[in-house]
Amino acid sequence: MNRYGRLAMEHWQQVAPQRVEELEDPTAFFSTLGQQVETRVQELQDQLAGADVPGEDYLAKVGRLNMARLQAEEMALAELVWLETSEDASDSPSRTDEFLWAIHRAANEGDDQPTT
Repeated sequence: MNRYGRLAMEHWQQVAPQRVEELEDPTAFFSTLGQQVETRVQELQDQLAGADVPGEDYLAKVGRLNMARLQAEEMALAELVWLETSEDASDSPSRTDEFLWAIHRAANEGDDQPTT
């Protein structure tokens, strides 16, 4: 499990422990989620960093790339990981919650089939 998966698992255990208990295989779920976050971070980072700037010196480039990485992580975690706390949540689930549960259901779709 990568660092994004561990971060997601720790967050969910704090914010929604009952949901974590409902997962058939939390390690696999959070490993997959961590990989998805990592892929999304890379996509966003590439978009945010853009092309090299003519005449850009080394430190400016490192700063631009680091900032793109941090922004990409913030965006990807907001999209895929962060759940609303129970105090902040309304009666209906957030779009992020619904998306994450859809991923979980899709990943476990074949698990209910009897094996022969």
